[in-house]
Amino acid sequence: MPKIVRELTALQVKNLKTPGRHAVGGVPGLLLKIGDESAPGSKPSRSWIFRARINGRRVAIGLGSYSSVSLADARQLAREQRALVDAGLDPIEVKSEKKVADAKLKERNKTFKDCAEMYLDHRLKSLSNEKHKKQWRSTLEKYAYPFVGDKHIEEISIHDVRDLLEQETVGKDGVAGSFWDIKTETASRVRGRIYDVFAFAITKEFRTSANPAEWRGRLSTLLPSPEKIKKVRHHDFIPYAKAPHFMSKLLGGNSITRKALAFLMLTGVRSGSVRYAEWEEIDFKNKTWTIPPEHEKTGNGHRVALSSGAIKILKSMVRLEGCELIFPSPWGNVLSDASISKTMKDMRARGEIKYAGVPHGCRATFRTWAADKTNYPDEVRQAASGHKIGDPVKAAYQRGDFLEKRRALMEDWSEYLMTKISDK
Repeated sequence: MPKIVRELTALQVKNLKTPGRHAVGGVPGLLLKIGDESAPGSKPSRSWIFRARINGRRVAIGLGSYSSVSLADARQLAREQRALVDAGLDPIEVKSEKKVADAKLKERNKTFKDCAEMYLDHRLKSLSNEKHKKQWRSTLEKYAYPFVGDKHIEEISIHDVRDLLEQETVGKDGVAGSFWDIKTETASRVRGRIYDVFAFAITKEFRTSANPAEWRGRLSTLLPSPEKIKKVRHHDFIPYAKAPHFMSKLLGGNSITRKALAFLMLTGVRSGSVRYAEWEEIDFKNKTWTIPPEHEKTGNGHRVALSSGAIKILKSMVRLEGCELIFPSPWGNVLSDASISKTMKDMRARGEIKYAGVPHGCRATFRTWAADKTNYPDEVRQAASGHKIGDPVKAAYQRGDFLEKRRALMEDWSEYLMTKISDK
């Protein structure tokens, strides 16, 4: 047990000058350590020390410098150390454990934005579509970060998420209103994305409570169903009766975007697959186009039976040196969605066509024609569009993709589209 000494005042402690350790009283084991002068004219170092015997050995624990810790504070810190020793604990071990615990707490102390950025590093690597990558980040930055970005992930409640989804925004018509009500489709996507961020945070143990962006049984009790707010608006598509006329007008020009759009019509695939198409995917001998998974929205590969009309389009294309793309932009990059859409808009503006339609609707034109005007089985028509065939059980046994049957279907479609052209 340390010797009990007289309790010095702050002034008396200040006047201590002799190098060494001085007991200042008030708490057994509290000392002021004064160092030797290191250079002429310099002041000797002064610091607080708590000394005690722990597990049979004498240890000295630093409590801070004299200049930054007052005598009263030093005594309070010494009392805390003394309490640990009296309880049979080693203050040094307790301090070390506290550092580890604080480090773990700091590691887990994440904001929503911290978690979102960590998740994006992982999520964006799995997306092949650059447009979708940009949408993921831009929607979080625009709609989520301003509301909950700086908030601790553990503290965000279902009501915070609801307020985020009901924030005021302005629609295309300039009218202000609730994000959930006037931009329902985007708001629903944002909800799904922040749900993924919370799920990631829970998995990483940054959050221990339930996912506040869960729809069923949670947000569904606070917000109206998206299906009840706004009916799904399908892409405008050209009536199949107008398709031959459209094709004849389309091939009246010789631009790459027109040919890309014609190839899109002839193959019935998605716009992205055409824009990213590369020459190595084409097998001219077997008249097939093998779309790799990374060029398909579904993430599944797809074989396309190429009709004579599609082959003709391909053979009319000039290969650019050093560029593998079949339908490149003028700069040798992937054509943008907007550039193909603009082709149809410009055709309407010039009076070449008078009916509505967008590139994404070309698949609907093909599917509607195939359903109304042909007798091909439904699974053949679905396979031609790159859809999964039937229910999961049926799909497990039906491993083929009906390529040869689809070849006949696509040739019939090509002949139908080229009616106006061949009549010239």
